[in-house]
Amino acid sequence: MDPDRIPAEFPAPSFRGAQEHALQDINDAFAAGNDVVLVRAPTGSGKSLLARSIMGAARSVEAAEPRESTGAYYTTPQVSQLDDVATDDLLDDLNVIRGKSNYACVLPGEHDTPVDRAPCARQRGFDCSIQHRCPYFSDRSIASSRRFAAMTLAYFMQTAGSEVFGTRDVVVIDEAHGLAEWAEMYATIELTPDRVPVWEDVGVPDVSGESGGHGGSREGGGSRNGDGDGNPDHAPLDRTARFVEQLRDACERAKDELVGRPELEPAEVARRDRLQELIGELGWFLEDYRDPRSPTTWVVDQPGGEGTAITIKPLDPARYLKHTVWDRGNRFALLSATILSKEAFCRGVGLDPADVALVDVEHTFPLENRPLYDVTQGKMTYEHRAETIPRIADLVVRLMARHPDEKGLIHAHSYAIAEQLVDRLRDRGVAPRMRSHTKATRDDELEVWKASDDPEVFVSVKMEEALDLRDDLCRWQVICKAPYLNTNDSRVARRLEEGQWAWYHRAALRTVIQACGRVVRAPDDHGTTYLADDSLLDLFDRARADTPPWFADQVAAMRTPDLPAADPSAALSGVNATPSPTAAAAPEEAVDAETETPTATGDASTDGAAEDGNTESASTNRNSEPGTTSGGARSTSTGGGGGAETRSERDAKRRNDHPLSDVWGDG
Repeated sequence: MDPDRIPAEFPAPSFRGAQEHALQDINDAFAAGNDVVLVRAPTGSGKSLLARSIMGAARSVEAAEPRESTGAYYTTPQVSQLDDVATDDLLDDLNVIRGKSNYACVLPGEHDTPVDRAPCARQRGFDCSIQHRCPYFSDRSIASSRRFAAMTLAYFMQTAGSEVFGTRDVVVIDEAHGLAEWAEMYATIELTPDRVPVWEDVGVPDVSGESGGHGGSREGGGSRNGDGDGNPDHAPLDRTARFVEQLRDACERAKDELVGRPELEPAEVARRDRLQELIGELGWFLEDYRDPRSPTTWVVDQPGGEGTAITIKPLDPARYLKHTVWDRGNRFALLSATILSKEAFCRGVGLDPADVALVDVEHTFPLENRPLYDVTQGKMTYEHRAETIPRIADLVVRLMARHPDEKGLIHAHSYAIAEQLVDRLRDRGVAPRMRSHTKATRDDELEVWKASDDPEVFVSVKMEEALDLRDDLCRWQVICKAPYLNTNDSRVARRLEEGQWAWYHRAALRTVIQACGRVVRAPDDHGTTYLADDSLLDLFDRARADTPPWFADQVAAMRTPDLPAADPSAALSGVNATPSPTAAAAPEEAVDAETETPTATGDASTDGAAEDGNTESASTNRNSEPGTTSGGARSTSTGGGGGAETRSERDAKRRNDHPLSDVWGDG
């Protein structure tokens, strides 16, 4: 690598903001002898352009000695980020490669067959006469032979040890803040009936030793011969290791039987591939668990006891990252807006902080263009959620009235919260402006919302990252809940038992900062973020030491806005719709002028029943569907916007009612 080439490799015609200064700092960091440089660049600062500049400094083939690594990898955990790279004209020399399932076989007679289910995967010894035209093998050949290859982090890790994608001189990891968590996720082994093809052929024991609950945890170096060290906390993992060995043998036998056949059906190809993948996962666990030098701590969950699913999870999988990431390059640049603590990040990914440089990129977006507003409505913890969600629904109606002609995004945190919130908003008569999604419709609904010219409000789940909502794509957003990790997850619980509360708060703060960056993408862009959960303010206090200065400035400037009343007609004034009759029956709410927090004049202690617009008492109507009368019929709007249907529901109904719906399928 020649660090001095970094500034000159910048691909854009001119620099923006602090980019030129940042590239010089990165140059200096590598020139000082650091093999790993963390680049903490705020959202919207052009990290992919910085990444390309760093890649351009990689050793060229012409300058290399035999056996010296050349070229560079670009990788990111976010598929949408790779999509952006693939369509960016300034990055057209990054050759993108994806997994086989993303490509269709081009052989005659194969219709919509992904390459991983094509004849070359189904038939033993199949010789494809047109492999040179295969889109997957073509992209792979180009990416492996050209100077720059780009891929998802999952593909990058899966190709570790590959002769095709070997070690390169430079590796750039974009959106690297979650590298440790992604590695833990990739290394997690889920043993469930749908993921273990031989599930019915093996007897799944109660590895925890007591029906239900979490199993034990243990660092690497387990005993091959059972519960050898006498520690009862280690027994569950020792039992798990014995079961894993039996399961691996069963998988080997089933795979060998399939491999011996001359030709396989597509379903058999999928079974064979899953068996091979599972054999590798189980072998990795056994090797690491029995290695006395391994730093990995493993935890096992089996809440249902005997015969039920088992999840085996690693904590801080530094060894896994060494093989899949750190052995893949000579120099590394890790870019993110939210590497909040250099020391903690390095420990989590197996690096020595003393050997790593940190470059901070200045935030050049005006503070007034990225305001935070305190509109907290109460706590969104599980025990307080029932009383807080109705208040947030009223808040959203007020914000819709404040932004009648602008798109909005609601970060609901979970599908359960999203469903409750959409129902409450439906009851308030504003469904014709709302859009939401399920796990299955997530990407499609996002694209429809982005493409719409109407000021739709999108209730989303897990869209805090890798979403570019520049300019009028979105002007305001609401964070409904402090995004703390699930404490029922055994890895989270184990860390908190060890007192890693700073890590817990950093993870939540990181997600908040990422979310705030979705709606402000350039110095002349502007977007507003509203904070609805009291716990967000507590989070800012607890994580103050790890807060980047530019975000601390946003928090310090935060104030409480003056909002209009919760008027459904005003909220729908930017679309062709009127509120449903249900909204007119909802009780008025008094608003505390100082806190802007609604105080229900109805019976707020009865699970929000009065706020739902129901006319019967909570005791007789507690089990009614939100937004329905006592007879169960959902109200409809008098306007042209689809009544009590959200835009997503209206679109789905149109697809289902279309004469060609049987040809299209379910959309």
